[in-house]
Amino acid sequence: MLSVTTAELAPAEVRPLLDEIGIAVLGDGASWELTHESDEVSLLTLRGDGELEVRLSVPLGDAAGFWHPECHWERTIVADWGGRASASLVDGTIAGCLYGAAGQTRLTFVTLDHLPGGRMLFGVSEEHKTYVVHLHVDPGARPYRLLLARTAPTVATAMRRLRERIRRDVTLPPLPPGGDGPAYSTWYAFSQHVAAAPVAAEAALAAELGCGVLLLDDGWQEHGSGRGYAGVGDWLPDTAKFPDLRAHVAAVQALGLKYLLWVAPLLLGPRSAAFGTLAGSAPLAAPAPGAHVLDPRLPAVRDHVVRTGVRLVTDYGLDGLKFDFLNDVMVYAGTPPTPGADTADVGAAMGLLLDQLRTALEAVRPGVLIELRQPYAGPAMAPYGNLFRADDCPADAVDNRVRTIDISLLGVGGAVHSDMLMWDPLSTPQIAARQLIAVLHAVPQLSARLADLSAEHRRMLTFWLGQWRRLQPTLTGGTLEPGRPDGLYQLITAVRDEECVVIVHEDRVVGLPRAARTTVVNGGTADRVAIELTGPGRDFRHETFDACGDLVASGPVRLGSGLTALAVPPSGLAVLDEVTA
Repeated sequence: MLSVTTAELAPAEVRPLLDEIGIAVLGDGASWELTHESDEVSLLTLRGDGELEVRLSVPLGDAAGFWHPECHWERTIVADWGGRASASLVDGTIAGCLYGAAGQTRLTFVTLDHLPGGRMLFGVSEEHKTYVVHLHVDPGARPYRLLLARTAPTVATAMRRLRERIRRDVTLPPLPPGGDGPAYSTWYAFSQHVAAAPVAAEAALAAELGCGVLLLDDGWQEHGSGRGYAGVGDWLPDTAKFPDLRAHVAAVQALGLKYLLWVAPLLLGPRSAAFGTLAGSAPLAAPAPGAHVLDPRLPAVRDHVVRTGVRLVTDYGLDGLKFDFLNDVMVYAGTPPTPGADTADVGAAMGLLLDQLRTALEAVRPGVLIELRQPYAGPAMAPYGNLFRADDCPADAVDNRVRTIDISLLGVGGAVHSDMLMWDPLSTPQIAARQLIAVLHAVPQLSARLADLSAEHRRMLTFWLGQWRRLQPTLTGGTLEPGRPDGLYQLITAVRDEECVVIVHEDRVVGLPRAARTTVVNGGTADRVAIELTGPGRDFRHETFDACGDLVASGPVRLGSGLTALAVPPSGLAVLDEVTA
């Protein structure tokens, strides 16, 4: 066992809190070194003969929550016998952040080495009154590297520092034009009931709204009707729905849209023709109902997936692919390799597969777009995709908001996309607009039948997509502060240069940063936003719009020192331009 105490860990000039971290490393041949790479980030390098256990501990202090990439709704601090998470290339990341009541961080870490994965145990030590994190990792032949961020005022600040360091070790694929703009997905709009003519009609309307990508989801393929995946594996178009898929793709591309096709290349259904030859490579049932899952540890499986991806792109003239159900391969984690496998670890096998796939697709379609979704949206996947999408959360604006910000906290490349947006077509435009407002900080994917929208809903959608384009440089390229993770990011502030955007999703007090122009978005149900200014009052010119983009007020307005109720309609916004002498 190797341990480090406060006195040994860091010199006196290092910022506080890193000095408070207790570190112990257990395992055969264990050794470690700590390097202070900057004032904000340190690197812990571990070596050993086999699996190591790394124990991190800090005083509880005012610990209020613990965030990690797969925390979902469990964001408060739990007992150390209750906190569990596992990680592999396509199923989570070794990372976490403990923070206090005011949002300041107490312990923030992320791995730089994602293979072969690992396990994480965490929580409050009842005996020692500390917060502990135990990592079980295997360095293998190479050292295992763990980044530690020193204390920061917010979780977003600490994670931003770690992202900047991670980018030094990652080669990122380009994000072609269109990938960072609104997209249209067929999934919630059509489910599996897709066909060439109605999809093309929707694509035309999506292009008019400014979308840059169309994603044809499940249902285009043979046996693509009815829930379940017993028919997947051949990845040929259902000619009753798409008599000439290549011509259909070209027609949509002529509208100015990039075209992506959904595929789950590792699923194999017993109704498919491919099952007869590939069943031996898919011995285990997939979590996806009705299908088996191919074992990626087999070189023949990896070659098959690469050939499938290249065939789809070249045969149908696609701009990219949406890969689904990659994490289903984790059914093989810890199992004996299927005969013919060349590696025992599933994550390592997926690394080989994804590297081959990306290289092959780039060779036939330079600038290819690849969509990946949670839980395989961590920094280790950044070299293999450029669209990182939140997991399915239909009509759940809160979940979509939380998931997209969670992805962005560890996003080192590409664009963060929302889950597809759907809403009740009979609801008010104010209610419908909340779905879009919830993901203004990300790239929205629409999935409503645009041709069937009411005139009010069309006006709402046109207005908010226009506002998204106006605000995008600040929201996706500025400094984003979403608040405490256990608060579910109810107040989001983004600043870039002289522009500020404040999005408030609940009725709460908003502090207004100093900026030449501030846009205040009311994502709640109240008819005003409570603004608090410190120091002297300030004068603004303002324009206020409702959910459909109608101007409801304009002219000069003064916000005094302290609290002011600024009238903003529900699902509306106010643009404030500060008047300076």
